[in-house]
Amino acid sequence: MTQLPALYRQITHWLDHIMDPMILPLLARLVFAATLVSYFWTSALTKLGEGVAGLFQPSFNAYAQILPRLFDAVGYDPSQIGLIGRAVVLAGTWAEFILPALIVIGLATRLAALGMIGFILVQSWVDIMGHGVAGADIGTWFDKNPASLILDQRAFWIFVLLVLLAKGAGALSLDAWLRHKSAALTAADQPR
Repeated sequence: MTQLPALYRQITHWLDHIMDPMILPLLARLVFAATLVSYFWTSALTKLGEGVAGLFQPSFNAYAQILPRLFDAVGYDPSQIGLIGRAVVLAGTWAEFILPALIVIGLATRLAALGMIGFILVQSWVDIMGHGVAGADIGTWFDKNPASLILDQRAFWIFVLLVLLAKGAGALSLDAWLRHKSAALTAADQPR
């Protein structure tokens, strides 16, 4: 009977050794890439204005999606949005492109994951307060229905990002490569 707990400890130790530094962060990035990158990039594309200048001149949709109440209050005229509002819309649009890309390639992953968590929280607040999402779409935890758009789905999104925030990008990432290069350079600079 004492062999079973010992076997269990060996297996869990092996899983900790393998999953923690290598597989778990890689799987979290893979799940993020497979499920959320295209969601955020598609959303960001709807916010770009025309041509190359569209990177700095957001579309009508950008203001309607990010600042719905303010945009309504100014009669849907982007020229009536102040400098801070424009900066918020630009930052939100760029964040939807840049932060997911950083996570997928594993560069500044912890910072990008923290940024995405903040982005999702703000997105959820705007959906509820600005767009009027309510009731079943917000959802309730522990209600036997895992399909609500806000509390259920976005809890999973944030959980994946929390794994990356806690563990980093893992061994197969630009973060790991840069860490390795930095360690090699530091070792080369040490006197022998």
